[in-house]
Amino acid sequence: MAHSRILGTGSYLPSNVLTNAMLAERVETSDEWIVSRTGIHARHIVSDEETTSDLALKAAEAAIQSAGIDKAEIDLIIVATTTPDMIFPSTACLLQEKLGIHGCAAFDVQAVCAGFMFALTTAHNYIKGGMASKVLVVGAEVMSRVMDWEDRRTCVLFGDGAGAVILGASDEPGILHAKLASDGRYKDILNTPAQISGGKIQGIPFLHMDGPAVFKFAVKALSDIASSTLAEAGVDKSQVDWLVPHQANLRIIESTAKHLGMSMERVIVTLPQQGNTSAASIPLALDHAVRDGRIQRGQTILLEGIGGGFAWGAVLLQY
Repeated sequence: MAHSRILGTGSYLPSNVLTNAMLAERVETSDEWIVSRTGIHARHIVSDEETTSDLALKAAEAAIQSAGIDKAEIDLIIVATTTPDMIFPSTACLLQEKLGIHGCAAFDVQAVCAGFMFALTTAHNYIKGGMASKVLVVGAEVMSRVMDWEDRRTCVLFGDGAGAVILGASDEPGILHAKLASDGRYKDILNTPAQISGGKIQGIPFLHMDGPAVFKFAVKALSDIASSTLAEAGVDKSQVDWLVPHQANLRIIESTAKHLGMSMERVIVTLPQQGNTSAASIPLALDHAVRDGRIQRGQTILLEGIGGGFAWGAVLLQY
C-alpha cells in the first residue's frame, strides 16, 4: 500500500458559547469592532472541568466511528496541541488511556496553529515508511486558558475545540504532497513566553501577539507555500475543489483564496462561530464540511495553516 488516506473525520466543541456581546461586558470592545477586524462573532469555551484530552477524546471517538474501524486497529496516536493537560505525560498518552488503547506509540506535536499540518504530515510519513497502518491524528486546544481576558487585542480571537482524522494505509491516492516550514527569527511576534521553574511560573503566561506583523507574514507565507505545494505536486490551482485554511482571521483567509484564484464559495470557513482554535481549527473545518456534504470522496483538498514559531505548512490531498 503506497498511499495514506483519510478514512474518517470527527470534531468536538464545548457547549459553552461566548458571543461578542458577552465579551463586551468583560472588556472594552464591541461586536462591530471584533467582526470588522476578524470576522468572528462567537467562540466556544471549555468548562472548568474540561481538559484538552477530554476534547480530543470526543473528536477521536467521532473520527473512529466515521472511519468504521475498531479502535484497537489504531497503531499510532499523534496529538497537535499547544495547551496540553500537563507538562508530561503527553496529551496523546492521556488520550490513549481514555480510549482504552494500550501499547501503540503516542506523542504530541507542538507547532501551535500549524500543529495539525505537522501532525498529519508526520502520520503520512509513518504510513509511507511502513511504521503504521492506521493513525489517529488530533488537533485539540483550550486556548482560553492562556488568554489575558483584559487584553481585547487577543482575547476576542481565540476559542476551544478539537478535530480529528483517522489516516490509513490505502491502495487509493490520499495525501498527494505535504510541505512544512519554520523560522524562529519571528518568535517574538507571536508567543506565550512562560516557563515553570522552582514550582513557580517564570515570565508571562498569556498569549502575546503583534497583530499587524502576524498578518503581514501570514498572508505571504501561506500564499507562497500553497503555490509551491501545488507546483511540486504537479496540480494546477484550478484543480483544487476546496481550500480548508487555518481559521485565524477572515482577511487572511480571503487574501490566500484570492492568491490562489479561488472564490470564497470554494473555501471552508468556520471562523465566525468558532474563532481561532489553533491546532484544532483545520480538522474542525474539515469535519464540518465533510458532514454537511460539501466535501465528497474523490475531491482535491488543500489544507494550510500557520502559527507561532513561525511554523507553517500545507497538505494537498484527495479525499
